[in-house]
Amino acid sequence: MPCSARPPVFRRAVIASLVTSIAVATLTGCSDDAENPTSPTAVAESSALSPASSATTAQQPISASAPANLRASFDRLDIPSNVGVALAPVGGGPVITFGDQTPRVAWSTIKVPLSIAALRKSNSASTRATVRTTIINSDNEGALTLRRSLGTPDQARVALTKVFRDLGDETTQLVRITEPDETFGLTVWPLASAATFASHLPCESGDDFVVSLMGQVAGNQQWGVEVMPAPKSTAVKGGWGPGDEGGYEVRQLGLITHSDGRQTAVTMGTYTPGETFEAGTAVLDKVAAWLNKNLSKLPSGTCD
Repeated sequence: MPCSARPPVFRRAVIASLVTSIAVATLTGCSDDAENPTSPTAVAESSALSPASSATTAQQPISASAPANLRASFDRLDIPSNVGVALAPVGGGPVITFGDQTPRVAWSTIKVPLSIAALRKSNSASTRATVRTTIINSDNEGALTLRRSLGTPDQARVALTKVFRDLGDETTQLVRITEPDETFGLTVWPLASAATFASHLPCESGDDFVVSLMGQVAGNQQWGVEVMPAPKSTAVKGGWGPGDEGGYEVRQLGLITHSDGRQTAVTMGTYTPGETFEAGTAVLDKVAAWLNKNLSKLPSGTCD
């Protein structure tokens, strides 16, 4: 359903607040997770943000300097300035960032931890079927079903937060939702924190089903890392939604598997005011081509 409770300028204030104090959620607002950018009546997620019940001080993701030649090659890319990338070795380790690291909302990349939380509560055939369509098709109704399966909005928030913490993200604060038809799409998820999360994704027992589905995404998510040429295998989840100044924010969370079996976690996003969904995915295709050209320079690791 379209979200009309708050104007876009309110979301800018929300993100500005997070920049001031990223470890404390003091946010209010709502979200539009439009997963059909060509439709004027696109289905949307709605999330009310309010103060966290137990704000805690948490450490930021550990960062590392990128090899000078890798950073120089990124700087030479013909891409907008509002493009950001974060890379981390699977198994955990320092995060390397490039470009714009402005904290932006998760959009449908939140469906990865949401699916994990739902499967932890019930690994039934019904839940697995809903997770399948939620990840592969980025289905909003499926995501809402999964959220409701976790209990009340506050119970769902607790369950989802535990998934974030278990997978190494110690900083992200889930939005608090108040209505039965709302989900968590407007959670502000910095690229570096999301890369840390993705770096643990293949290593957490029981999450392999979700990772396998991320390797089978439908055409609406076949861009960015998903279209990198061989030799490699990928697991991805895309997310997109309306930006504050028109157009679409587009982001992706994924895993790159190298020929030696080591893996790299990657998160990337782009937003230029007025940018179409198609233009955004084309930008992330360029970033993926750069990653593919520089595979040997990317941080990589294994769960062992």
